[in-house]
Amino acid sequence: MSVNEQPLRLSQIFAFFLPLSVAACLVTVSHLIISSTLARSANPQIVIAAYAIAISLMGIVERPAVLLRQTCSRLVSDRRSFRSMAIVTTLVIIGIVSLGLIIAYTHLGVFIFRRFFGVDDALVKPILDIYRILMFVGIFSGLRGLFQGIIISNRQTKWLTVGMVIRLAVMYMLSVYFIRTDQVSSGKIGAIIFFTGMAIECAVSIILGVRVLKRLKLADTNRPAVSQKHIFRFYQPLLYSSIIAVSIEPLTNALLGRTNNIELSIASFAIAASLTNLITSLVSYSHQIVLNFYNVDRKKARQFIQLASLIPLLIMALLCYTPLGLWVMHYIMGIDQLLMNESLKILRIFMIFAFVFPWLDYCNGLVMLSGRTKIMLLSQSSNVLMTFGILIFCIMFFPHLNGMIGSLAQSIGMLSEISVVLLVMRLSKIKLNELPLNGN
Repeated sequence: MSVNEQPLRLSQIFAFFLPLSVAACLVTVSHLIISSTLARSANPQIVIAAYAIAISLMGIVERPAVLLRQTCSRLVSDRRSFRSMAIVTTLVIIGIVSLGLIIAYTHLGVFIFRRFFGVDDALVKPILDIYRILMFVGIFSGLRGLFQGIIISNRQTKWLTVGMVIRLAVMYMLSVYFIRTDQVSSGKIGAIIFFTGMAIECAVSIILGVRVLKRLKLADTNRPAVSQKHIFRFYQPLLYSSIIAVSIEPLTNALLGRTNNIELSIASFAIAASLTNLITSLVSYSHQIVLNFYNVDRKKARQFIQLASLIPLLIMALLCYTPLGLWVMHYIMGIDQLLMNESLKILRIFMIFAFVFPWLDYCNGLVMLSGRTKIMLLSQSSNVLMTFGILIFCIMFFPHLNGMIGSLAQSIGMLSEISVVLLVMRLSKIKLNELPLNGN
């Protein structure tokens, strides 16, 4: 297909992108529903802590399932390739559930929670009880990713928002039921709410995805056949780079424990990081613009990202340099003055992160389009190494910066990552104006 064969309007890309952004933001709301529910228990600190630890481990174990979405949206173009993708999805789900069972029902789980999370013995059993429910969420994540992949690649993204809205409605109704019947006694209630919400969203994705699948050709003669081996070759570097990326957050929190004011550092960094993640989630699907529109009209795709990349930066600027940030932290988040002032300092440094993030995701989309996902493994490694290096350097010479060390390290780490992506793409002679349509 020539570049200008199907010229696009920016409004068409916006109509595709907006539902993805809304769906990404609504994920945060689902966690707020659970947190507010568990806060009604007799011992909210203990209950919320147990749930938070269990779901953080679930997020790591479930990560391979999440990556199936972009793999499917990139490689599946017909029913034949979908069958290959479905087999890969099944293998991934089996692996996730098997690992979950080992963690939940062997001494490995006790070892992980005691040694890696530093949990007291009294909390281990409640956490395991929660995890034994959450470990099956990987099934829904895998199936959801499989069918959402073809929904996205066929530009039916509004259904992702529909699925998320239905999920939130069910989660809210369950929350109200448990609160009114006075059943909020442990973190298992949060796990049940999350499990049910994911099951509902997965069901909606399957129903709508099957409708899209029926409209696909049996075999797309314009593209080469996609085998399971081809899928794994694309998917494995994504998986390995994701595993590397998972280490950044716990690494940052661990080293912030060596600053001058440990409690203030960790708490203020957590607040600023959560706000930054919420804002950058608006553009977390920038790679899908590349996968779905770059080969149709690369000029319009670049123009859209140029505009979209300003959104998180402008929101961050409003929070950092106008009374809006103080209002949000005080009236919505209930933060005291000292913590609020420290969080604002950290948030101002995170503006670098917010500016780079959409461009990095865009560049990663180019890497996926070219089919050379091994580049992401190298770039993520550079991110972790740079983040770790800056953390160590600042803690040795500037420990008084407290939580600002974390935002500085992660921002420079992301700058390192995008620099490596651009450099390797240039050295690999991946010409952004001549990307192969099939990534071969």
